[in-house]
Amino acid sequence: MKRRTFLQRIGSILAVLGVTEAEWLTLSDRYAQALAQPTPRKLALLIGINQYRKSPSLSGCLTDVELQKELLIHRFGFLAANILTLTDEQASREFIEAAFLDHFGKQVKSDDVVVFHFSGYGTRIKLNESEDTLQNALVPTNENLEIQNENIATYLLEETLLLLLRSLPTERVTAVLDTSYDTPSTIQPTGWRIRTRQELPTAQLATAEIEFLQQLKTKTLFSPAVILSATSDPKQVAKEGLFSGFSAGLFTYALTQYLWETTPATTLQFSLSHVDSTMFKWGSKQQPSLVNGKKALTSESLLLDQNTGAEGAIIATEEDGKNVQLWLGGLPAQVLENYGVNSRFTSVNGEQLILRSRTGLTAKAQISAGDVANPLQVGQLVQEAVRVLPRNISLNIALDSALERIERVDATSAFAAMASMVSVVTGEQTLDYVFGKLSQTPSRYALFTPAGQLIANSAGEVGEAVKVAVTRLGAKLPHLLAAKLWRLIENEGSSRLPIKSSLEIVNGISPKVILQRETLRTLDPKIPKKSLNGLNAPLTALSTPIVQIGSRIQYRIQNKGDRSVYLMLLGLKNHRTAIAFYPWQTVEEPNTSETKPLLQQVMIPAGETITLPQNVATSGWTISGPAYECEHQLILSISPFTTTLKALETPKYPAGDQQPIGALANPWEIAQAVLQDLHNASITTAEMNGTVNDLYQLNVNHWASFNFSFQVN
Repeated sequence: MKRRTFLQRIGSILAVLGVTEAEWLTLSDRYAQALAQPTPRKLALLIGINQYRKSPSLSGCLTDVELQKELLIHRFGFLAANILTLTDEQASREFIEAAFLDHFGKQVKSDDVVVFHFSGYGTRIKLNESEDTLQNALVPTNENLEIQNENIATYLLEETLLLLLRSLPTERVTAVLDTSYDTPSTIQPTGWRIRTRQELPTAQLATAEIEFLQQLKTKTLFSPAVILSATSDPKQVAKEGLFSGFSAGLFTYALTQYLWETTPATTLQFSLSHVDSTMFKWGSKQQPSLVNGKKALTSESLLLDQNTGAEGAIIATEEDGKNVQLWLGGLPAQVLENYGVNSRFTSVNGEQLILRSRTGLTAKAQISAGDVANPLQVGQLVQEAVRVLPRNISLNIALDSALERIERVDATSAFAAMASMVSVVTGEQTLDYVFGKLSQTPSRYALFTPAGQLIANSAGEVGEAVKVAVTRLGAKLPHLLAAKLWRLIENEGSSRLPIKSSLEIVNGISPKVILQRETLRTLDPKIPKKSLNGLNAPLTALSTPIVQIGSRIQYRIQNKGDRSVYLMLLGLKNHRTAIAFYPWQTVEEPNTSETKPLLQQVMIPAGETITLPQNVATSGWTISGPAYECEHQLILSISPFTTTLKALETPKYPAGDQQPIGALANPWEIAQAVLQDLHNASITTAEMNGTVNDLYQLNVNHWASFNFSFQVN
């Protein structure tokens, strides 16, 4: 393709990480504020490369471009004509630099907003033979310049990019780099690709790139650009995950998914803190960072182009006016995978849209009303109204490609005995866990997250048979499946129940808030929200909140609505043990002096706040060791958890006044009971859609669910 023809092509398509909450707040704060500025123009150059000449193909980079473009257009008011995309063979070093100079250099003025995005391989290379220092570099699609000499590398240096960005005459420049540079020495079994390419020791950087860099160093530079990187440590790798029918970079997907649901008056300390738990659930320790910036920004409110959060937007309409195509970039990844037909959305003009089919991030929906007073238009946002989930959900376990054929046959056979709980997936199917061997001890089998994180205490003995290993792991699977089920009801972004909750460490003076959650859709856009503890969190904060062994924690839950709500607290300890809070009350038997322990509902009256646990004698739960990672799911409903309490009573859990959080004997059944209770609370929705026995139908007006993740040390 000729350069002139190529440059005339305007783009039409636009977490885990274990991210530091404070870092993520600052990253998203800078990105959202840069995008949301009311300026004459907003320009973007988006680059994604899946196909390379020499390197193995990636899968999620083109999706990243699409994710960014749809976000920029529908949430930040970018015009499609001002977004230029370079993908695959278009994204050579020469085209990238030429496109930058033409699209940005010749157009950008002092008040313009500029966004640059790159998804693809990164690597490290020497600037010249006389230097020992390695430079970070982005790998374009044409990795080597000369066919006769494959050692000549035609890369775009990160330093070159920084200078190009700084040469623009505006302070509103943001770059998102979903790549990494150092290749790890060992890789555990994983279902995801990494965006790092190892460089050959003999590789030499192309002379043209060195000369261009030197030329840029003579240019006038303006304020530093804001660079958001997918990793914070040189040894970390950027990953791309396989989700529901598509692959995407963890960093890009997590960032864009949050920005779809956010509301303008939400401070980032409050609303972005949920991203940390998203990365945790994806099983990744990847930590994004700020590579370069002017200064730390305060947590001012976001100024989005459309002042309401959404799960997606209308991207096309049918000629009959009754069917539309949706982009669902705002739905959490774990929810999107299981999002069922007949789920409902509400458009900005009040029309209800019924989901009829979905492929990846796009879906077809039908308008529920026969006649539409105000025809739907492309670009209108849509919000979730009813979530439909299947009842027959199982764990998707992939077999590591490093396993021998006989090992794969034996593992498949063993997992088949657990068909009601486990599905063995292959190829391009979404996975929850990977069954494989430890890289350090290949004769030991274990379970891993898709990102390659070893599940605690899942590794067997040396020389263990495959079928024995699968049978041994069978005891852990109900706990992991239970966690998958209650993650499906997380709806901080779409819930209409006005609930605010915080996790606190209790000390002798006053409780210290370490995590805070609040339903975003119920916030008053005129009232700015406070940060976690009234202060802006520093960039040096830890990746996840740390709770010291021996500390006491408690939850503070505020019901800001006009009707009572009921509460359940479930969780997963160390990725392997399902836990729950099950409160008891002591009831005196009639005509006797004996007392009988009974489970009780936890109810929060309208307009009131409670702490959990509600002990009078002591405050909070004492956290015991050894060190572990923990996630809690706080679930609130307008109706009692009747089915759940019956399921809790079945195994005869230990009784005691306000029993501390303890392990669940029947976690899968408990998770199913919670979903059934939420389904029962949404009975009006069930009547509207027609009751189907193999589906849960959940109305966002009737429940709220928050995820809290922390580390005990």
